[in-house]
Amino acid sequence: MSLLNLSNLRPAAGSHKTEKRVGRGHGSGRGKTAGRGTKGQKARTGGRVNRSFNGGQTRLNKRLPFVRGLGNGNPLFRDEYTIINVADLELFEANAQVTPEALVENGLMTAAQSRGLIKILGNGEIDRALSIRAHKFSASAKEKIEAAGGSIEIIERKVYEKTKRRKDEKPAAEQGAGE
Repeated sequence: MSLLNLSNLRPAAGSHKTEKRVGRGHGSGRGKTAGRGTKGQKARTGGRVNRSFNGGQTRLNKRLPFVRGLGNGNPLFRDEYTIINVADLELFEANAQVTPEALVENGLMTAAQSRGLIKILGNGEIDRALSIRAHKFSASAKEKIEAAGGSIEIIERKVYEKTKRRKDEKPAAEQGAGE
């Protein structure tokens, strides 16, 4: 058994496969067309067929925008809530303020999640009065919190007005011209 040094380092047996050297003459078995066959798009330099190419049929990504209802199941349009159960609120002392920041401090959610939407669910029991701020409460959670002498406060979400014009409204340029 010899010592291991830089002059005799080798990869583990079978872990490294030798590269195919194409276009190196007839004797190699991969000369002339270099294993690409004869003629056609894939035989040419840079002749890569686009992944979305569908044999000349209109490609899927071009067909999809015309299908209705694409926005409904898309996570981009869905409201994602961070779920906190009533049982998790046992970490807080009686009469404490439970805010998104306080939930982060107690390790119930990350700082990134605290910037999103929070929902309190009624899983478990609560035996102390807490003042809780969240975006949504389930009916059972609300009932349990209020039964323990606590209070809930719903954090209002920003609602943006639709930018689309209504049929009865006229653009500002037309209103000024008519007067």
